[in-house]
Amino acid sequence: MMGTSVGILGTGKYVPERRLTNKELEQMVETNEEWIVSRTGIRERRIAESSQATSDLAYEASIRALEAAGITADQLDLIVVATITPDMFFPSTACILQEKLGAKKAAAFDLSAACSGFIYGLANAAGFIATGMYRYVLVVGAECLSRITDYTDRNTCILFGDGAGAVVLGEVPEGRGFKSFKLGADGAGGDLLRICGGGSRVPSTEQSVTERRHFIEMNGRDVFKFAVRVMGSAAEEALAAAGIDKADIDLLIPHQANIRIIQSALERLDLPEEKAAINLDRYGNMSSASIPVALAEAVEEGRVSEGDRLVLVGFGGGLTWGASVLVW
Repeated sequence: MMGTSVGILGTGKYVPERRLTNKELEQMVETNEEWIVSRTGIRERRIAESSQATSDLAYEASIRALEAAGITADQLDLIVVATITPDMFFPSTACILQEKLGAKKAAAFDLSAACSGFIYGLANAAGFIATGMYRYVLVVGAECLSRITDYTDRNTCILFGDGAGAVVLGEVPEGRGFKSFKLGADGAGGDLLRICGGGSRVPSTEQSVTERRHFIEMNGRDVFKFAVRVMGSAAEEALAAAGIDKADIDLLIPHQANIRIIQSALERLDLPEEKAAINLDRYGNMSSASIPVALAEAVEEGRVSEGDRLVLVGFGGGLTWGASVLVW
């Protein structure tokens, strides 16, 4: 990267209190605990209160990240919120968050890259700091996926949960920080994972609501094949760009979609499972929030030490993918 060494100064996470267990889902759709766990690794997921929107989850994660970074909201130059469940079309969730935080001088925008959104956000933020344009940037991955999940569709409703993770980026000592980013997209696979309703193609109408067009639609088999392929290759490309060998990875922070996808990435990188941050059994797939929540938990648990080499990697609708190598 050019100029300044950019890294993470503080992390924070927030998940709602309410748990939705597999046993509860058995009462809602034709499924069972054993089937869900064996195929996904998920045991429960968190669900936001009806009074909570994405910006509320983002706020809770952000104040923790700011505290950990030792800076105040009014020092922020930019807020980037990665989300596919914004509070509303506009203003952006980032602008709503800016006001909640009192981050008066911060520019703010949302970024839409589905489950890869947090890595896309990091790459954007690091660029702003590396060029000297900004000093401190808050990057948040936040989702209320329960609002766009069809709880009559047994193939998708078992997967998703709500939560938020946040990081503050800034200058770090030379040798530390982000060493590489690899971002990618394949729009040809856009129809494999999407919400059609509510945009300019399929505007909100009584018919679009009746046809359940405002919920997640997913071709699970094809998304799985794509994910298995791209998780390993994206991580390998980021490592090559950083000049770091896979044997030197201290911790893998993968998107938490499915335990079998994570295991295939570990296999490709020759890593044991204890070198991965895995929390999907407790939270399910939180889209853009998965990676920052897993990172914040790893930091909280003392699994990340100065000088550690981390690989962050995710994939999502779009189709999109992203990976980054970071020296803590």
